[in-house]
Amino acid sequence: MMKLKKLNAAILAGLAGYSLSMTVATSALAEEEAAEENVEKIAVVGARGAPRSVTSSPVPVDVLTAEDITGVASSDMNDIMMTLVPSYTLTRQPISDGGTFIRPAQLRGLPTDKTLVLVNGKRRHRAALVEIGGSGTQGPDIATIPSAALGSVEVLRDGAAAQYGSDAIAGVINFQLKNNAEGGSLSLDVGQYYEGDGDQYTISGNKGFSLGDDGFLSISAEVTDSEATYRGEQYCESWFCVDEQSDEYIAAAEAMGNSVHGSPQVQPWGQPNYSGAKVFVNAGYALNSDMEIYSFANYSESEGDGSFFYRYPGNGTIEDLREIDGTIYSPLEKFPGGFTPRFFGDITDYSFAAGLKGMTGSLGYDISGRYGYNEISYTLKNTINPSMGDASPTSFKPGDLSNDELQFQADFTYDMAEYVLAFGASYMEESYEISAGDAASVAVGPHSVPDPFGFCSREDIGYGLASEEAVAAALAAGMNCANTTSATDDDDNPVDGFEGIDPTFQAVGVGSNGFPGYSDASTGTYERDSYAVYADISGDITDKLFAQAAIRYEDYSDFGSELVYKIAGIFQVTDEIAIRSSFGTGFRAPTPGQQGTTNVSTRLPNGFPVATGLFPANSATAQALGASPLDPETSTNFTLGATADVGNFTLTVDYYRILLEDRVNAISTLDVSTFQPTDPESESYTADLAAYERYLALDAAGVEGANTIGGVFYFQNAFDTVTQGIDIVGTYNFESEYGDTTITASMNFADQNFNSDPQVYFNNEAIYDFLNGTPATRGVLSLKHAMDDMSFTARMNYFGGYSNSDGGGQVSAIQIFEPEVMFDLEGTYFISEMLSVSTGARNLFDNYPDAGEIGETCCGRIYRSDSIVDWQGGYYYMRLNMSF
Repeated sequence: MMKLKKLNAAILAGLAGYSLSMTVATSALAEEEAAEENVEKIAVVGARGAPRSVTSSPVPVDVLTAEDITGVASSDMNDIMMTLVPSYTLTRQPISDGGTFIRPAQLRGLPTDKTLVLVNGKRRHRAALVEIGGSGTQGPDIATIPSAALGSVEVLRDGAAAQYGSDAIAGVINFQLKNNAEGGSLSLDVGQYYEGDGDQYTISGNKGFSLGDDGFLSISAEVTDSEATYRGEQYCESWFCVDEQSDEYIAAAEAMGNSVHGSPQVQPWGQPNYSGAKVFVNAGYALNSDMEIYSFANYSESEGDGSFFYRYPGNGTIEDLREIDGTIYSPLEKFPGGFTPRFFGDITDYSFAAGLKGMTGSLGYDISGRYGYNEISYTLKNTINPSMGDASPTSFKPGDLSNDELQFQADFTYDMAEYVLAFGASYMEESYEISAGDAASVAVGPHSVPDPFGFCSREDIGYGLASEEAVAAALAAGMNCANTTSATDDDDNPVDGFEGIDPTFQAVGVGSNGFPGYSDASTGTYERDSYAVYADISGDITDKLFAQAAIRYEDYSDFGSELVYKIAGIFQVTDEIAIRSSFGTGFRAPTPGQQGTTNVSTRLPNGFPVATGLFPANSATAQALGASPLDPETSTNFTLGATADVGNFTLTVDYYRILLEDRVNAISTLDVSTFQPTDPESESYTADLAAYERYLALDAAGVEGANTIGGVFYFQNAFDTVTQGIDIVGTYNFESEYGDTTITASMNFADQNFNSDPQVYFNNEAIYDFLNGTPATRGVLSLKHAMDDMSFTARMNYFGGYSNSDGGGQVSAIQIFEPEVMFDLEGTYFISEMLSVSTGARNLFDNYPDAGEIGETCCGRIYRSDSIVDWQGGYYYMRLNMSF
């Protein structure tokens, strides 16, 4: 193994100018080889107790050690990142289609698709999910990476598109896998929320094997299972209240909830059920003193389930319908207490990468290839296709999404003594595929139109005519062919029996309710390829000034070419204090998924379900509604900071400003209506006419069930934004007769503003929430203390205040959410050198964010479900650790 360690050290030194991600591949190795001059030039974080931020880097970098990672009581890498990196934020979205399973995150206030994710310095493939709201994020699913596989995580908090390519606008996150050739670890983690639910266990481990004398094979695995939590209350709103119904209805509604999601509350709110199994393999072998082959791979399977909104009688889904035999059918025959659709996602993810790297004289090289694949297969249960009437099943397969990437890359460095020149090229193919669902999930049943069987019209409209006997029986039973919603007599008094729409004329939605399947019109494969070349030079200009410059040219088959650049430097004012700064441009090409995804889902403005359609901006349908084809996003990044390394104390303070132009975002939902206004003097005439014209556009485009769609939206290059803020990270280490102590404090302040007029695509409510809907300040203060056979970790998480508006598109009500502080505490006892036991609590004092008070917090929901402040309450756990 010593040959491989020395080879890695030489390669890391040679590649220093090319990739910061390569500089801390193995912190333990770097520490062993620190005596070598070349290794000392690389920004490397050492063993436990060292600073989290690299003070000699010209750009801000956080490095999280394996100990930092395992010290967080969570099996989800997203939660670990949010706990340790204040500028990384995350929300729990229990009702968000695929977002229930793959959660969107942010770095420095920008969506996760503006952050490039690497594993061992290689680009990580994207997940198949395209978030249907917000920026339409399609980024890698880092939850597929088990914490047991990681030796360290590096977070580059600066624009780096010139170095790494598209997506690296907010920063770069690089997950470095363990490369141990011997030894291993095994842990069992069990826990439960204070409320007595959300039971979770995680079994994880790592084992290293030697490949002869010059190679290693490190295998890591994780199995986890977590049960759902319930943080809501029974559904009771002004439009419908379960507790105000008959005893029989209440009993049926509670039974439905208990049978499908385990709670008498018909509308569950909380974290979903989740289970998964994940494996990562990392390997390397030194062919000789100057050359190494390497590879790494992963495979994971996971599944989760969540709920959509509760469907109650008379809400447009549970309606009386007249069948072809003249009888009246109601979905209450299938679901006597109403129903809550259940959404299931099975996620498969795998990847493989391999390469050859080494040194020949002063030239370093790294030739590699990778392939990554992610697939989501959806299942929908406990629901119906309303338009099919009595013939509807209650379980559906809406379809599958998949994303795959193939990339070949060649990176080189040339050591010119004072400077390092890096250059290289890459080629990548991307593919995004939408696969059709089963027939029933997309079926346009007879009840999608009024009087489908000709009871009153007696015209054949494609579904066959009802028999004369059925018509006669229906008329005798009181069928109202006048179809008046409020029939009156000659004195304008209501006529009994003629209130509301007769079941004959009731039209309801098409497709599996909650998430209609992907029809043939929305399926397909969206592909593109791209290539890039880059050059990077770095070195010491003087004894006190280190600088680097990079330039990159990329060409996309669907977006053309882009040239970006970056310059950065750090000036050592004294031996302890330095000033650093960077300036650069960046870009992000919209993904094939963002360009191709189509979705019709049910939303509930004011509690009433509305089928809302998302259509690709490049499609004829969206363009008929006013959309334009998507363009790349571009950015200008600037940072200015200072670092201090004085004795046992280190501090980094960095200001950043990111101008993001042509930012991709979903527009505010546009109303669609089959009602044709006829009174130009009406106050709502203009809006009603626009809604009717959108219906005509959908119908002309052949959108199935266009008459049942109530809203549409699409992605656009909607506006420009300026995101600016400050990152502060400070660490202090000290020793005493009572043990070793490390105190780390980190804070992020971020402010976001529009740099163009957003009202073209956003309504006033969306504008307000975009600017104010998340905390501007996040902070983490942690203390670690070790003495004899014990160690303790205490952590404080601070979330600043924020506000939210509600008003159907206008800012008619605002709720202010106060700052929140949550504490974590863990203690570990080392039974032996190999065995330890830890116990602790996350959110020790069981704190919750403010309860929601305005209309968006409806339908049994107590807390805003999209809050980045956790609303699950306290969680206690125990973990058994073994190392060998």
